Amino acid sequence: MRRVLVPLIVLAATGMGACSSKATEGVIAITATNDTCKVAEANLKAGKSTFAVKNNGGDVTEVYIYAKGDEVKGEVENVGPGTSRSFAANLVAGSYEVTCKPGMKGDGIRTPLTVTGAGGSVTATPTKRVTIEGMDYSFSGLDGLTFSKGETVEFRLHNGAPGLAHELEIFRPDGDPLGEVGPTKPGATGRVVVTLSDSGTYRVNCGIKGHAGKGMKGTFTVT
Repeated sequence: MRRVLVPLIVLAATGMGACSSKATEGVIAITATNDTCKVAEANLKAGKSTFAVKNNGGDVTEVYIYAKGDEVKGEVENVGPGTSRSFAANLVAGSYEVTCKPGMKGDGIRTPLTVTGAGGSVTATPTKRVTIEGMDYSFSGLDGLTFSKGETVEFRLHNGAPGLAHELEIFRPDGDPLGEVGPTKPGATGRVVVTLSDSGTYRVNCGIKGHAGKGMKGTFTVT
């Protein structure tokens, strides 16, 4: 009887392992520390992917997926030490960078990511372009800014502040994030294209730690 039972137990364990693997299929693990940003799979098929971030470092971190020009294609913020969070991104074929930011500041630790094949979400063609100027701890270009519901707008952030990187985060009227220009170095210009599908007051701020608290924030209206 023992010779019969042992193979059965091994087969059962193998079956359990297969089920466990299937449950995590399609999830790409990102392991962040204070000085590394490891991506389990750096070559993906186009389309929607889920990224599971584990913070093994000692600082709160955030993780971004950047396209060319540091356009944000997916992100998760405020991942505390020893904790995990997930986010999704719908990527078309191209070259990207997975960026971990320990302490939620600076240019981050970057790992190349390649996406191939058909699929993913193509950025809509903007019907309007607006440039916001980032100064030391303020934005210019937001006063009286209004749009019509349904417009697709390219927001450009030009950083005119010497010695400081800036971001431009855009939030819907309900408070949900809509889009973001990633960290933009002094003298550089970043961009993001968003569709303003809801009427109301949209909020913007610089996502770099401490900048919004010093006044780098504002609003615009969609009617």
